[in-house]
Amino acid sequence: MPLFKHAISSVIIALCALFFYPLHLTAVESGEYIAIRKEGSGKIALVLNKLDAQGSRDRGWGQRLDTIILDGLDFTKIFNMISPPSNVKDFSDKKNVTINFSALNSVGAEVYAGGTVTKKSGNVNVDMEVYDISGAKILLKKTYTGKEEQLRSIGHAFCEDLIELLTGKKSVFGSKIVFVSNKTGFKEIYECDFDGHGVEQLTNSRSISLTPSLSPDGRYLAYTDFTSGRPALYIKNLETKKTTVASKSGVSIAPGWRNNNEVATTLSFEGDQEIYLLKMDGSISRRVTNSRGIDVSPSFSPDGSKMAFVSSRSGQPQIFIQDIQSGQAKRLSFSGRYNTQPSWSPSGDKIAYSTMVSHGEIDVFVINADGSNVKQLTRNSGENEHPSWSPDGGMIVFSSNRQGKKKLFIMNATGDNQRRLLQSEGEEMQPAWSVFRK
Repeated sequence: MPLFKHAISSVIIALCALFFYPLHLTAVESGEYIAIRKEGSGKIALVLNKLDAQGSRDRGWGQRLDTIILDGLDFTKIFNMISPPSNVKDFSDKKNVTINFSALNSVGAEVYAGGTVTKKSGNVNVDMEVYDISGAKILLKKTYTGKEEQLRSIGHAFCEDLIELLTGKKSVFGSKIVFVSNKTGFKEIYECDFDGHGVEQLTNSRSISLTPSLSPDGRYLAYTDFTSGRPALYIKNLETKKTTVASKSGVSIAPGWRNNNEVATTLSFEGDQEIYLLKMDGSISRRVTNSRGIDVSPSFSPDGSKMAFVSSRSGQPQIFIQDIQSGQAKRLSFSGRYNTQPSWSPSGDKIAYSTMVSHGEIDVFVINADGSNVKQLTRNSGENEHPSWSPDGGMIVFSSNRQGKKKLFIMNATGDNQRRLLQSEGEEMQPAWSVFRK
């Protein structure tokens, strides 16, 4: 069944069938922020030394942090991790232990990072240092402090600083991914950390909850829910757990946030399926599209001035872009008969989407926002759907049935390093990566 018709039919069929600890990091830093890795360049050769610690408790913290930091940096796929040489530190002057830059140069390293773990005032205290090897100078010296329960957040705080230091860009650390899973027997919405850890169930309707979307500030979740017997838009405050329902007749499907105060969704109460902007209380702010055919799947440019969406106005479903102020729309996609599920990149220059290719396979493509430079990212791997960009624009999460059941996968924005995100029961689908970082 064609992808666009399948998405609409799924709604009709479903209708008929019916203790987080806040992290307090104290930072003392020196040095300068420089971008060593430029866009499109190779991996950064990094020596990550094990953390020094005294005493069994501190060594235990250090070992756990070593794993957290190594796994976090490996997840990004921007580092070439090099084992530290045995003489990485010069102990000839015991009062002034120094970094052996010659030894690091000999193994081809560009950057060195290391530190110590101690207990101070009942908290875990991690002193980290980062060095530029070619210039033999310190780039970062910073202290991270938190409770023992926060080791993962402490390690990721360093990872985030290191990546921004070396690339000049924000990273994925602290971001969340929302998605749909049927592991309980019902389609419910879940949330997990950027790397698949910390899975948490957000809905418990024991019905069908679909197409989750997080507001830019991470406070609200918009989704389609069938609890009332028809697909309706729900807006949930994730802090207070209060839920608002957009009470309009007909269907409401596939929401997408324009900003923290407006969410777009497809409504059919006026007959045709058109896209509307709604306020936080569920009331209509304005109608956005006005054309024959079905208009669905809104995704906004970072500044909210333009909307990518799917429309059948030209016959088969294609991606269109509409200027919100003028209302003028133009067709973006021309290759492929069925192009759906657009996702606008955080930088605003690209749009990822799904399309049906030969032999009924569905693949993820990326196109420039001006319609140029179409690139295919997945191929020969079944159905690959619902792409969503990471907040730094360096990765894409999507669902794929390449291993049988639908599961979440991630890949670099270039299509490289495709790998499964979660190891859990049931099927996983319709992922959306948050812009917000905790």
